[in-house]
Amino acid sequence: MAMSIPATLAAQTHEREIDAIFQPLVSPESPGFAVGVIRQGKLIFARGFGLSDLKTRQSISSATNFRLASFTKQFTAMSIMLLVHDGKLHYDDALTSIFPDFPEYGKHITIRNLLNHTSGLIDYEDVYAKQMANTPEDKIPQLHDADVLRILEQQNTTQFPPGSRWKYSNSGYVLLGMIVQKVSSERFEDFLEKRIFAPLGVKHTVAFVNGENQVTNRAFGYSKEGAGWKFSDQSPTSATLGDGGIYSSIDDLVKWDKALADHALLSAAEMKPAITPVQVEGGVKLDDGEKSEYGFGWFLDPYRGLQRMWHDGETSGFRTTIQRFPEKGLTVIVLANRTDANPRELALKVADMFLAQP
Repeated sequence: MAMSIPATLAAQTHEREIDAIFQPLVSPESPGFAVGVIRQGKLIFARGFGLSDLKTRQSISSATNFRLASFTKQFTAMSIMLLVHDGKLHYDDALTSIFPDFPEYGKHITIRNLLNHTSGLIDYEDVYAKQMANTPEDKIPQLHDADVLRILEQQNTTQFPPGSRWKYSNSGYVLLGMIVQKVSSERFEDFLEKRIFAPLGVKHTVAFVNGENQVTNRAFGYSKEGAGWKFSDQSPTSATLGDGGIYSSIDDLVKWDKALADHALLSAAEMKPAITPVQVEGGVKLDDGEKSEYGFGWFLDPYRGLQRMWHDGETSGFRTTIQRFPEKGLTVIVLANRTDANPRELALKVADMFLAQP
């Protein structure tokens, strides 16, 4: 049920402790987790716990691809930043400069607002839920990014003046994916492959579009139902890309993490906006009311006095997190194909083991 790679002495020291965190959470019949610990660009611990597919009883490994959900947003942000690098976009460009038919309120929303969640856009999921309120759940069509753009074009205002407040916005990141497509004249999934995945040697990560590409070694999502598990792999919003549509594995994400550390895609100066916390009245607050900080596709609040870049993902059947501590050269990633666990809490338990070391 478990699969590992050779580890450094530090990882070996904590191997039993990490197992002790995750093994009690799985059974021979349950979905589970992929866990990766990266130090100074090297994957020093990787292990799968549980099953990626309850039907075939395929075990999870470091090569298993999970839907990242909002973990995707850092890739969407990087795509926009690459277009800024190319001179094709500017952070202060207005939404209407890219989509001229967008309603008047789009004149006051900038690319920067979309990236740091200060756009005030209406939540497309709320609108769609109301539109489908009388439709049986199994008859609700899946939304795609272009559908989200149409929903937002049907609105006539924002929740608050753009730039005045912070509110997490999946709508904004779907639009960013559409902006990449419009400005680059390439499908978003193709741009990701050409400008990020292929250059980094990330071979099995995809922005999944049903019928156009496929996910190899795919984990399927489940939710707890009584004493068993319910297949919960897709929802009406599982097909949108910019806010959460990438599938990836521990094996591929170590290359992404190393690229960030080495500034392989953008220079340190070009990356600075992504790791500069936005300043707004009321600050940044998580759903539980806890204070935080946000840049472009990254939460940035420190942990135990250390600089931290992190992001969670949450969608039908999946929970994910990446926790990066650049000063320590440490990254912990936890990917789950189940909804009854908190990968962030689990990842921080693992991180604590390594952060305690000199």
